[in-house]
Amino acid sequence: MPTDIPEPYTAAWLAASRQGGVPSLAASRQGGVPSAPGEPAVPAGGTPVTPGPEDVLVLRALGLGDALTGVAALRGIRRRYPDRRLVLAGPAVTGQLLRDLGFVDEVLPLPGLVPLPECRPGSVAVNLHGRGPASHRLLQQARPARLIAYAAPEAGHAGPDWRADEHEVDRWCRVVRQAGGECSREDLRLRPRAAADAERRHRDGTGPILVHPGAASASRHWPVERWRQVTAALAADGHRVLVTGSAAEAGLGHAVSTGLAGVEDHTGGQGLSELSAMVRDAALVVSADTGVAHLATGWCVPSVVLFGPVPPARWGPAIDPDLHTVLWHGDPDAGAWGDPHGDTLDALLEKVSVTEVLEAARTHLHTDPVQREDPS
Repeated sequence: MPTDIPEPYTAAWLAASRQGGVPSLAASRQGGVPSAPGEPAVPAGGTPVTPGPEDVLVLRALGLGDALTGVAALRGIRRRYPDRRLVLAGPAVTGQLLRDLGFVDEVLPLPGLVPLPECRPGSVAVNLHGRGPASHRLLQQARPARLIAYAAPEAGHAGPDWRADEHEVDRWCRVVRQAGGECSREDLRLRPRAAADAERRHRDGTGPILVHPGAASASRHWPVERWRQVTAALAADGHRVLVTGSAAEAGLGHAVSTGLAGVEDHTGGQGLSELSAMVRDAALVVSADTGVAHLATGWCVPSVVLFGPVPPARWGPAIDPDLHTVLWHGDPDAGAWGDPHGDTLDALLEKVSVTEVLEAARTHLHTDPVQREDPS
């Protein structure tokens, strides 16, 4: 999350959300309905997990992209505490994906900053949610034996200083390394790079292209007609094109795909695990700056990502630059850009043209990935 808005799911954040200042995360996408401050966390189904005396409780009650940028830090926590159960407090749907991929052992479904069960003596809590103080206090109230988090004097916690200009992946790796858990950007991969390259060679360019036009806010919505032009051109090139998105984005998927030969509308037709598998098996992903772009980074799948209000230096692909093309027309030295939660199209995103998206996509589709030693 950007540092110039309230910490996610605090009272100030919720108030700003009601006023349109920040996004309201859709319950269908996050796996639960956000509770009001003070209400207990209610899972989307099943019995709440109670952190045990040797558990590590990790708070990251955010969306898909946030969850995936935290994968490297989760691996570092696992290395720091290899014999302990790792419990993620976060949205049920994204948590389930991380559990299926083996990054966490259990999920405590949490729609936001709502009260946690009390931890048992000896447990460790890790704040990968925000800089505090609200998220720190939430974890402190659970009474862990140790809290790993950034410095927050308001919460009486000493730790590394927060840096506003840091890439999201580096930020969370840094606080975990400070606590003794080795991790780096290379830990983002969901499979070895060499395996991904070999799989693409085996398919010989026959995999589908995924076009994911949606994003959480209107400021990151590239115009529908431009998405149609890109999608139609790629289909005319002879590629199978799949349009993806959540059930809430069904109208968008229909608008992009309807009437286009060779284009399939899969919007709302898959769960998160199925979407992850579709990304893994794709020849190329073309998307806005959203969670699907981070899936492409993790699965080592070529991508073209359209950036606007947020610079790629903060949220863009952090590894394998040869696989990912970011299209952004901002000044990296500006210090301030657009509003990632705005309700109108960002001016920088509007500058991205159909021609440059197609040029980037076709370059990836006609470039054989370089086989190299697995760095993970």
